[in-house]
This record gives sequence, structure tokens and C-alpha cells, in this order.
Amino acid sequence: MAPITDLAAIRSRIAARVVGRERELDLILAAVAAGRDLILEGPPGTSKSTLLRAITSEWDVPFVLVEGNADLTPSRLVGHHNPSRVLREDYSPDNFVDGPLLQAMRVGGFLYVEEFNRAPEDTIDTLLTAMAERVITVPRVGAVDAHPTFRVVASMNPYDNVGTTRLSTSVHDRMCRLVVDYQDADAEREIVVRRADTASVRVCADAVAVTRATRKRDDIAQGSSVRGAIDLALVATQLCAMRRVEVPEDPSATPSRDLPTDYTGAFLDAMLVTLSGRIHLDDTAFTTAEGVLTEIWQDHFLLSPAAAEPG
Repeated sequence: MAPITDLAAIRSRIAARVVGRERELDLILAAVAAGRDLILEGPPGTSKSTLLRAITSEWDVPFVLVEGNADLTPSRLVGHHNPSRVLREDYSPDNFVDGPLLQAMRVGGFLYVEEFNRAPEDTIDTLLTAMAERVITVPRVGAVDAHPTFRVVASMNPYDNVGTTRLSTSVHDRMCRLVVDYQDADAEREIVVRRADTASVRVCADAVAVTRATRKRDDIAQGSSVRGAIDLALVATQLCAMRRVEVPEDPSATPSRDLPTDYTGAFLDAMLVTLSGRIHLDDTAFTTAEGVLTEIWQDHFLLSPAAAEPG
């Protein structure tokens, strides 16, 4: 891992690769450089893994990704003896297959646990031991010491409580915590322009606007991330090309009142296919995802431009 004196230079290089995450980058870098493990709390699609991949790339340490779920048992996390070799050779350190935790510990990588609070309690306890002691003792293998650059970084979605485990005070006592929210509109437009490079500026602006609108309605419990906007821009572009619909060249962030109806109609169809599965309605909503998205489309392309017209 780079010396502390190099942090400013590393931060500058990473910032050039990540859009709209200056504060979060500063705080994550400071925490991991200080030797701390970290929980990143925020909805999906808020650049958490992108930030970590950029940091590990600059530091030249491995990035080990594991998904937290009911199948992530302690043995899957730590590793297991190869069954066929055990039958031939009996148990030995040579036939032990490292799991993601031991892989990260041995090489000093970042173990990134997505949906941390979905992992079973005994798996989380195993991680606590690794974080607290920086060593794991494996039966018939021995003690495995963590390389100094080893870190545990976990992510959690605060809006999803189904199938999750309430984290103990022991977990929070051993980990720093950073809340990561959505970027602002300008940053999201830049992300979509970069990722949906075949889409026009008009399509990208519309995709970001309607996607962000899904996060502001009372009848939507959780809206779409920027990934929805990226997919929407790409699908809308292909749909317009297939239907021979000319995409307006208007580069403004908000649509004008006279956008062609064949374009706005194609955009609605693209919205329904890309965003309907990404939004989660509130339990009290008496509508469908398609109904809500149609209302958002009307607000964006019909009502807002009309309200903005002079007179």
C-alpha cells in the first residue's frame, strides 16, 4: 500500500476516474489508509464498488468480491479441503482451498462484501475475528496471518430490510461507517454520457431526469439507480434507430415543448422495459410500476415543458 505521503497524489489520480464522489473518496481513502475496516451504506448504483476498484487499482492490491447471502457460510468464506484429495491423501494444508477471506488475507487485498447484512450471523462473526485479530486459525491448516494491507469493506442497502440481519454493536464498534447517497444531476448525466456512449446528449438528459424522478415520489419506496438511466439511454437509442425515429439534437438538460411525439413515444416504451423492474412501489400505492412510470413520463415531456412556456 502506498505511503501516507502519497495519498494526495493517489487521490488526484482516482478522482479523474470517478464522477462526483470527491468527499466520499477522501473519507474512504483516509479510513483504509488508517488501517480501518469500513461499512458503506447506501442504495445500489452509487459507485461504491467503482470507488473501491479504483483505490485497489492505484494501490496495486487485489479486490476480492463476495456477495452476502444465506449461502455465504463460514466454510464458504474461509475455505475447505478438497474432497477428492482428502480421500487420497487425508487432510493436509496442501489440499486446502482458500475461500475469499483467506485469499484476501494472504495477499493483502480488500475483501468487499456486498449486502453485508444478508450474510448469516456466524459468517459475520468469522469476519469479526479476522478484523479484530488479523489472523484466522483453520483446523488442520494452522494460523493464517493477514497481510498489512488487508481490509474488510462491506456494503449495505438501507432501504431493503427483507431477509437481512440486524448488525450487532460488535460489528459497528469495529468498523467505520460512511453513508453514500446518489450523485447530483450533473454527475449522473456525465456518468450516463460516459457509459452510454452511443446515446445522444438529449437521450442521456431525458434518461437521467426520469430516473431521478423515480426517487422522489411518495408512491415509490425505492427508485432506480443510475444503472437504470444507462440502460434507458441505450435501449431508447436502439429503439429509435429501429423505428427510424430521429432523435432531437437539443442539448439542454430539460426538454422543450415541441419534441416529436414519435421520439417521446419511443422513450416511454424504453422507460417501461428498463425501469419497471427497478422501482419498488410503496405498500400503500394503488397502482402499477407501469402506471407510475407513465405519470413520470407525462410530467417530464408534457407538463413541465408546458409550465415553463412563457405566458
